Amino acid sequence: SILMKRRLFLYNFRNLRRAKGRRETYLCYVVKRRDSATSCSLDFGYLRNQMGCHVEVLFLRYIAAWDLDPGRCYRITWFTSWSPCYDCAQHIASFLRSYPNLTLRIFMARLYFCEDRKAEPEGLRRLHRAGAQIAIMTFKDYFYCWNTFVENREQAFKGWEGLHENSVHLSRKLRRILLPLYEVDDLRDAFKILGL
Repeated sequence: SILMKRRLFLYNFRNLRRAKGRRETYLCYVVKRRDSATSCSLDFGYLRNQMGCHVEVLFLRYIAAWDLDPGRCYRITWFTSWSPCYDCAQHIASFLRSYPNLTLRIFMARLYFCEDRKAEPEGLRRLHRAGAQIAIMTFKDYFYCWNTFVENREQAFKGWEGLHENSVHLSRKLRRILLPLYEVDDLRDAFKILGL
């Protein structure tokens, strides 16, 4: 099935602040071709990590095999259960530089930070500088995913307790990560002056 089971979606995409046991990354995608003011959907579906290969790299291999027409514009939208790791962010940024006719929007349920390196914030900054639009999933995004990618049997999406609050918290955290470093230093100085 190209549609995800309800339990699988709800378990893996829940935007918990501490998501113990959720080791896999799921990626729901929509690929559209832009023709002037209109767009045409070409493909949609979902992927998950495979043994030894992160889902973002799997998708990049998949789309690279399409042999995209350089004279046309394409828009890819991802909804991911975790933000990309540092290495995947590097691969994605490089891919975007190779395909200037392609735009990528990434909506993430949770922010991933590896305990060993703590390099992921820099990876997200590089990805952002490469032109990827990155954001945290909101209720609207979950609603869209539920109706597009999930085998929902006509059941309406019901958010869980804390969905909105966690989205706001994660959005603020992402915004701080994406701030240019000089602005972060200015903020730190301002907090010191205020005694905060």
